[in-house]
Amino acid sequence: MRHQTKKHTLSKAKDQRDALLRSLATELFVYGEIKTTMARAKALKPYAEEIITLAKRGDLHARRQAAKFIFDKETGKYMDLATGEVFETVQADKKLAQETVLRKLFTIIGKKYSSREGGYTRIFRLPPRRGDASEMALIQLV
Repeated sequence: MRHQTKKHTLSKAKDQRDALLRSLATELFVYGEIKTTMARAKALKPYAEEIITLAKRGDLHARRQAAKFIFDKETGKYMDLATGEVFETVQADKKLAQETVLRKLFTIIGKKYSSREGGYTRIFRLPPRRGDASEMALIQLV
């Protein structure tokens, strides 16, 4: 029997489902919101909230655990690691590092939700997709 084993399978094998959720979570943290299908948004919500909870902890072990769940790609911006400020170009008087998704998650997003107990994302329903009429959703960080 499959009691208490509810999981969003998304009609995919486990490795494909993990890769899909990993890429969706990465894009959610880069842009703050993404447009996807309702089923994918519902599957992404607990996945992303678990990663944000790790970012709130902020220690080295949490950083390494979160690195397993997202792609640590560069965003094309620069970040002051001491203050968390983000710059579009390199500043001559400041020591800046490339902004990556993991750095943004732990310096900006983790601190933003430090006083919040949960519910870091919200899902809005959108009109159906024109091609196949599948339910669309906008998932965003609160």
